[in-house]
Amino acid sequence: MEGRAELIADRGAAAESDDFFRSRAFFDAEGVTHTLRVESRGGEACVPLLVNEIAGGAGLLDAISPYGYPGARLEAGAPRLDPQMLDWSGVGLVSVFVRDRIGHQPFLANATRRSAVQIHDPSKKRNLRSRFADQIRRNEKLGYHIEILPGPDTSTEQRTSFHSLYIETMRRREAEERYFFDPDYLAGILRFERSWLVLCRSPEGSTAAGAITAASDGLLHYYLGGTAEAHLRDSPFKNIAAGMMSLAEGRGMSLNLGGGVWRGDGLEDFKRGFANAELPFWTHEIVCDPEAYARLSEGRGDSRFFPLYRSPAETEAGATPPT
Repeated sequence: MEGRAELIADRGAAAESDDFFRSRAFFDAEGVTHTLRVESRGGEACVPLLVNEIAGGAGLLDAISPYGYPGARLEAGAPRLDPQMLDWSGVGLVSVFVRDRIGHQPFLANATRRSAVQIHDPSKKRNLRSRFADQIRRNEKLGYHIEILPGPDTSTEQRTSFHSLYIETMRRREAEERYFFDPDYLAGILRFERSWLVLCRSPEGSTAAGAITAASDGLLHYYLGGTAEAHLRDSPFKNIAAGMMSLAEGRGMSLNLGGGVWRGDGLEDFKRGFANAELPFWTHEIVCDPEAYARLSEGRGDSRFFPLYRSPAETEAGATPPT
């Protein structure tokens, strides 16, 4: 064995850093419960996890990393280990699903290239579709305007107006219940020092569209967003996307616009209208207890879901997530 893994009940403290996806604000909002520590002679990697009981598993547990792109906090020079060459016997989990960082090599070898995310790189020429640019200019002439607000300085009114349009958007998309974040969740993640609430105000002063962005791992990430039902016809989120691009450019950072629910879908195509590059999104599917995994998965047909025993999307804790 090249190293060993252990599960620490510390609510992610060992994995904390000054990056959004490994910050205390994010861990608290997401409900992180544990840290996975992977140790070898060359150093250690620490991954935040949400540990869950497996329904019908007689007390067995599995785990998933938080939403987004948390990856691992790595010691300088820590090698990329093969998960099959690690000792998982003391972890106490059947399986672990980890979403890795964007713009970095996977922290473990043999990762799965799940999909790609769309990137605006300020060092390259802007790639803004002409019809998008026309609509952005039209909205500006109508009186739509952008406000970029540091997360910790946002007011209750600003957060509430964003939450309202965000929930409207999730309902239109028929999103899973997990994505209907409450106001406390938004207030929690906006406590992160390098987060911003980007709002598009209508000519009348109402909030027409909005997005939350945050800095992590050298990128500015578009995290959550949406458009108010009453303003869908004017598509003010295009103005939001342009505002996020400007925010990233002003800080010398690339903007991660994310991907689609599925590769090549309409959401990904929309984001391609603002992107001039893309980066891979890596995940890790780790079976810690092969015997228990096989027993729980017995009779299940092959599918994209990991772990197999949770398909088809019986609980989102184990389902293969959209990007």
